[in-house]
Amino acid sequence: MQEFDAACDLRRDLYDYVGHIKLVNWQVLSDSLVLDDAEIASSRRVLLHVQTHDGPVMKLYLWDKAGTNFSEKFKASGGTARALALSSMTPSRVFLDIDVQATRDYLTWMNTDLDVANRFDADIVTKTETVTIGELFSYMKQEDAKVAWFECIATIGDVAHGSSWYYIGCGGCHTKATKGPTSLMCKKCGKTDIVGVAQYLAKITVYDNDDQATFVLLGVGGAGHELSGKKASELVEKYFEANENVGDDHLVPVPQALIDTIGQTRKFVVKVSDHNLTSKTQALTVTKVLTPEVPEAKANLEGNVAVPDTQETLQKEVADDDPSTCFGSVKRAADNVEAEDPKRARSG
Repeated sequence: MQEFDAACDLRRDLYDYVGHIKLVNWQVLSDSLVLDDAEIASSRRVLLHVQTHDGPVMKLYLWDKAGTNFSEKFKASGGTARALALSSMTPSRVFLDIDVQATRDYLTWMNTDLDVANRFDADIVTKTETVTIGELFSYMKQEDAKVAWFECIATIGDVAHGSSWYYIGCGGCHTKATKGPTSLMCKKCGKTDIVGVAQYLAKITVYDNDDQATFVLLGVGGAGHELSGKKASELVEKYFEANENVGDDHLVPVPQALIDTIGQTRKFVVKVSDHNLTSKTQALTVTKVLTPEVPEAKANLEGNVAVPDTQETLQKEVADDDPSTCFGSVKRAADNVEAEDPKRARSG
């Protein structure tokens, strides 16, 4: 109440939420973070993980116009915006960084207490329900099942051979690249000459005590890097440097860094996607890889926040984030980056 009275005395606008952003649609903040406009339009929302000072990390959903407004402003900032303010007086507007005094003041705090502001506990913000492989399959069969994330502890039985374990994406927006007459192109960016970037698209077979499943390691989110300890671009470049005489159509074999993971027991954060529910595809996308020994996050460390009187703007629902269209690399090309052999791109 004292803070309310003080704000009134200062004749400033009142904000229902002020804090800083940890994740945007499950993506860690970085210069390469890309927001998918089509995905936002389809899901009608943007999911943020936010925190106020050193308080709990919370999920916050920006719906419809608020989500669109955030996306526009976040892109305009070059993906560098951190401070966030929301007000029920203007539910469709989002204020970032220097937009208003509240965010400017919060940025000042962030710059004076960088240790707290930059602290990032990935286990907390990705904390989900732990299930077995059998329970995952049972959930996917439910008529009312929705897109959701689960933790699943499983042992790696094999890594798929005979097909590409990586693909080539646009180095800017991470969308899969297409091969033009003389260069790589990106349909999303509209560019006809891009630098290709290799990212993981590897399938692994995993099992627990009772069942087995196929998990897919996608470049987005860094699951392949987290599992193998190596970036796909690094492994591809190393192979071609050691095998300069191979042709453009050469299929790069599965690297030893991935093969060495066979037999490891890991905790996988997997996503049950729309295609799992509609097309009955049972291959599950891995968004994060952890070690089973990581202590469980305390139950009160994650919550959901909603601005009063703006429940249509901020709601607590299952996120429908789909990283399947965002990929990323080296100067190699691919005619078909999903199912066929990657090909190298010559500099034009």
